[in-house]
Amino acid sequence: MTYLDLPFDTDEMLTGLKTWVECESPTYDAAAVNRMMDLAAYDFAVAGAEIERIPGRMGMGGSLRAKFPHEKQGEPGILISGHLDTVHPIGTLEKLPWKIVENRVYGPGVMDMKGGNYVAMEALKQLGAAGLKTPLPVTVLLTPDEEIGTPSTRELIEREAAKNKYVIVPEPASQGDCAVTGRYAIARFNVKTIGKPSHASWALEDGRSAIAAMAKKVLEIEAMTTPDCTFSVGVIHAGKWVNCVSSSCDAQVLSMAKRQGDLDAGVERMLALSGEENGVTIEVTRGLTRPVWEPDAGTLALFDVTKTIAAEVGFDLDHHSAGGGSDGNFTGAMGIPTIDSVGVRGKGLHTLDEHIFIDSLVERAKLMAGLLTRLS
Repeated sequence: MTYLDLPFDTDEMLTGLKTWVECESPTYDAAAVNRMMDLAAYDFAVAGAEIERIPGRMGMGGSLRAKFPHEKQGEPGILISGHLDTVHPIGTLEKLPWKIVENRVYGPGVMDMKGGNYVAMEALKQLGAAGLKTPLPVTVLLTPDEEIGTPSTRELIEREAAKNKYVIVPEPASQGDCAVTGRYAIARFNVKTIGKPSHASWALEDGRSAIAAMAKKVLEIEAMTTPDCTFSVGVIHAGKWVNCVSSSCDAQVLSMAKRQGDLDAGVERMLALSGEENGVTIEVTRGLTRPVWEPDAGTLALFDVTKTIAAEVGFDLDHHSAGGGSDGNFTGAMGIPTIDSVGVRGKGLHTLDEHIFIDSLVERAKLMAGLLTRLS
């Protein structure tokens, strides 16, 4: 028997994945993320893994490390790196329930990235049941905070990756159903405007609106976007009373660049926005950063193996560097051969139209099983 003969069953995979998707796990709800980790821990244990739960920190949920028994345990092997947090708040299931429509299945986090993680678990489960051994030991690390830049687990991921020869990231397939062999740099910024409060009716002229100042600053920031370095304001918080001139406003900015030099220049431009304008103080501080991951010879060789296996499964696989950060930024930038976005195919991630294509479950499970049995 080879990995191509493994008896993957689409209906059984859908049943198991439904349980994961219906366990909502937004990043900022540590208890919800931990409930999801419990589900995954059980399924990976059934698949034959030795389970270790790692407590969370910084207010985040915990992580899960699953090691599969192997005669070479302790030697460099394969790390499968994924996350179980989602961008969807509790209650999204009411608007985006699990539902199957022809070849599509919908649900919060089904594409990013519970589908890919579940496929990895199923591949390992089927390999174990069939008695097919992997040449290298396999470790799965699932973390709770990728959607906000991995503030609490970056060190954990990097230290685990450093113990291994290869890293597989089952994020959803990229545009054109490609694998990802490089990612652009990502930087986050916190912007704060500090104005002067006053009554918005009888003393309006005495105030200096932090909200009005931020509105102007948002336009200025987004106008800085070029093809090589983009800027997007995604979060704003301000105000409690409509009859008060706002004294503070907070915003979060995301910047993406294809090259590290472009990002560094963008960082300088953002930090230079700090100062004072018309009685309002502007404070810009740098947040989390994901480094540029440029494909090297090791990663490209890993892609060649992946492409060969995809052809054996029955589909053509291409690759590219992509925007949108992942934890592959960290491992790829470390120089560890990394293949990203080999998870399920779908559309609408981070939206209320998030769905995957059902026929990609078995397709990508076979791809994962092939990689695990081929890499040495």
